[in-house]
Amino acid sequence: MKIDKAEELRQQMHGLAESLGNLLVEGFHYLALFAIGGVTAWAAVHAFFDMVEKGHIIIDDILLLFIYLELGSMVGIYFKTNHMPIRFLIYVAITALTRLMIGDISHNHSPSWGVVIVSGAILLLALSNLVVRYASSCFPSEQSESPSSVRKRFMMSKEKTTTATD
Repeated sequence: MKIDKAEELRQQMHGLAESLGNLLVEGFHYLALFAIGGVTAWAAVHAFFDMVEKGHIIIDDILLLFIYLELGSMVGIYFKTNHMPIRFLIYVAITALTRLMIGDISHNHSPSWGVVIVSGAILLLALSNLVVRYASSCFPSEQSESPSSVRKRFMMSKEKTTTATD
């Protein structure tokens, strides 16, 4: 009888600790996402106003805005799904390298080995994106449970054990 009571207290303590831990982790998660999203938006607005102040826009500026758009999309997707598609990181890298290459060509006006190397890096990233997309279609990942669904399942199992002991 005392062992059953001790076990019940242990399970309640475990449930409380797990709930508190989930609360702290989710709180940090949302705080960090809002901070990253806010900083990204702030940087994009700042870059846009710098372009307006300059009075003209070059292709580097447009590609920079696309990088900010992709970063904002990554934050939004992660906020909604709790998953970060690696493809978006590859897209950001491709856009950044494209911006670097176009900037180099437009400022130096002479082809060099740097252009070939950056082009090879873009090709390598594009191929890696193809591999990632193929692998994710052939071997889809299992959807992990969100903390709220784990909590619901825990509460349901707790109710079952409470009704079973009554």
